[in-house]
Amino acid sequence: MAEAAILGFLQNNESIPDSGKFAAELNLDHEEVKNVIKSLQGFRYIEAKELKRETLVLTDEGKKYAAEGSPEFHFFSAVPEEGSISKDDLEKKMDASVFKIGSTQAAKKKWVAMGKQVSRKVQHVEDKVKESLLQIQQGLELDQESLNSLKARKLIASQGWTGYSDVKKGPSYAPKRKIFATDLTRENLQNWKEMEFKEYNFNAKGQPLDAGHLHPLLKVRKQFKDIFCQMGFEEMPTNNFVESSFWNFDALFQPQQHPARDSHDTFFLKAPSTTRELPEDYVERVKQVHESGGYGSRGYNYDWKREEANKNLLRTHTTAVSSRMLYALAKGPFTPKKYFSIDRVFRNEAVDRTHLAEFHQIEGLICDRGLTLGDLIGVLQAFFSRLGMPKLRFKPAYNPYTEPSMEIFSYHEGLGKWVEIGNSGMFRPEMLQPMGLPDDVRVIAWGLSLER
Repeated sequence: MAEAAILGFLQNNESIPDSGKFAAELNLDHEEVKNVIKSLQGFRYIEAKELKRETLVLTDEGKKYAAEGSPEFHFFSAVPEEGSISKDDLEKKMDASVFKIGSTQAAKKKWVAMGKQVSRKVQHVEDKVKESLLQIQQGLELDQESLNSLKARKLIASQGWTGYSDVKKGPSYAPKRKIFATDLTRENLQNWKEMEFKEYNFNAKGQPLDAGHLHPLLKVRKQFKDIFCQMGFEEMPTNNFVESSFWNFDALFQPQQHPARDSHDTFFLKAPSTTRELPEDYVERVKQVHESGGYGSRGYNYDWKREEANKNLLRTHTTAVSSRMLYALAKGPFTPKKYFSIDRVFRNEAVDRTHLAEFHQIEGLICDRGLTLGDLIGVLQAFFSRLGMPKLRFKPAYNPYTEPSMEIFSYHEGLGKWVEIGNSGMFRPEMLQPMGLPDDVRVIAWGLSLER
């Protein structure tokens, strides 16, 4: 119906100046008129220019006032023409919202005298608010003062309007659109001389395919990985979720009686329950430093048991991978290294809103000669600044395999407070020197949870 109206109108007229007015005059839906114009323009039946403007529409409250009258008019009408009425009696007669708004506006307009008793100051008033709202509904113009008043009371709002102007005949204009065949059916091919086929658009894109999306954690993981790579770090292989207690605990100078090694904190494997092989010379040095110390340490003074070190478990931290990498590094001529890893770890914890039995640990470490705590703080500032967290604080902490150790806090602008974001420290000599690393080599490291 809209297409016939547009093509028929242009057959006898030069142009359609405004699609909105055209639709209103013919009682057509403007959205339908817009869609038809766009379609006809695509087939070059017509030419048109896009038209954009702001229109005023009534809010829900404005529509109510336009239909029923403004609160101040209702308030004024409820006040007797002669004498007065108590404010309490007047409030009982009216809806609470109408009384509240009406009393304020009527007093502001000096229609009534307000006090314990309410009386009229004038005998007759016009509901100009209702009149103005009805004028806007009819598309009539208002003076700026009235518009400002209605906007301030949130009775009207601006709304974007789009349409077309200067709609006129195009190169392929015809009073009626030709119907092109779009399918190569048997009947169409038999009558191909009498038919017109729609041209193929070889540049048209096909239907979008439904495909998967990256999990939010994977997006954040990539951001962390990109930052590490930008800072010159090398990713460690973390493909072994099953680890021996030796690499997970003992190599890190964590004593065998430590609470973290209990079954209620760690998932131990039933099969295979123990590891098959460990580097014997290194195991002996680790045993010695645990039992009697060395490298300036007194050790833990207990009987270290090989059967405890042989137990298999689901790794509780990716630092188990770090210990393997540092041991491998110690075998050859020393070369400074920067390592990082982002992978799953497992803890036998009660699941709540801040703890899971499985989560992802982010870990970074730097191995070089003469590193200090100042180097660690500087690296942490550079790392977290790239994440948008430039405000950092550090608090002394305890870790079995780092000394000194620090908890990392960042100021959260949204929460307005300091929030713990990670842990850090320098690996102890009791961990590094049994591996065979030179005496002056230091390792600074930090870790945090991807989910947190």
